[in-house]
Amino acid sequence: MTPFSAAQRSRVTMLDVAERAGVSKASVSRFIGDDRALLSDAIALRIEQAISDLGYRPNQMARGLKRGRTRLIGMLVADIRNPYSIAVMHGVETACRQHGYSLVVCNTDRDDEQERQHLAALRSYNIEGLIVNTLGHHLDQLLELQQEMPLVLVDRKVEPLHSDLVGLDNRAAVRIAVEHLQQQGYRDVLLVSEAADGTSSRVERQTSFTAEIASRPELTGAVLELNGELQSHLQAFVANPGPKALFCANGIAALACTRALKALGCNLFDDVGLIALDDLDWYPLVGNGITALAQPTQAIGASAFDCLLQRLRGDDAPTRTLDFLPELIIRGSTQSLVGAGLPAMTVHQTKQ
Repeated sequence: MTPFSAAQRSRVTMLDVAERAGVSKASVSRFIGDDRALLSDAIALRIEQAISDLGYRPNQMARGLKRGRTRLIGMLVADIRNPYSIAVMHGVETACRQHGYSLVVCNTDRDDEQERQHLAALRSYNIEGLIVNTLGHHLDQLLELQQEMPLVLVDRKVEPLHSDLVGLDNRAAVRIAVEHLQQQGYRDVLLVSEAADGTSSRVERQTSFTAEIASRPELTGAVLELNGELQSHLQAFVANPGPKALFCANGIAALACTRALKALGCNLFDDVGLIALDDLDWYPLVGNGITALAQPTQAIGASAFDCLLQRLRGDDAPTRTLDFLPELIIRGSTQSLVGAGLPAMTVHQTKQ
């Protein structure tokens, strides 16, 4: 058999195959499509041999467009470097593959112009559905896309979009964290978060924390958003008398706080306790380990695709919000209490 380069294969057309096999172009189309059973064994064998001889590779995208199906799912993420985004994306991609779909991922890098360009590109790829994990600043484009295809939100609400939303039950996560710290004997808690910046999940965590502290007279607490003064703020917090702990609202905040505490010369985690939302690979390696609220990212990603798949199959039920609960993983940063088992998730339905 003659070897062909990728460039040579790309130049071979369906007509070339038809001429080589001595059949019509329609017969070749049937062979590589869903109608192969309509061909005789002899014709099918000739076409198969011609394809092998010429190194022909069908244009799957063109075939999909002709049938109105590309089996492509788009995913728009705000920051592909964020471990949460990577983990959820893996869940989505695994589910896509299991159902015969391919995933096209676009990273906006938290840049509005990048988001605008990526949305236009995804539209040109003729994706069949879209999963969104951004702030949705280009609302007009998203609303237009929503008229053309199913759209599912992950982690972040975009209020004008009436779409299924899959993410963490933030109120429950904050309650679990604060309750754990209180049971451990901590009395002063500082929530450290990235700037809210209109991100619904961050806002929910901050407001839920404030409400939890207000409902527990034994505790005092405050919210600190990450900025250039983090180290000085933590130095003042650690200097306060009494048992105190940090509650880091995500992995980025946990890393920033750990670095700042180490720079201050604190004994991790004797001078101050720490619990973090998200469970990252490096948490067990710091001190006696960092206590974490692990998000079920694989399940979140898979459920986002499942919601999309149901809509693609014609499900027109009211929009759903799937709120998953975290798993409390106790390590040395908050001493060693035994955690209780948690249910998998709570489900809410809201009408458009």
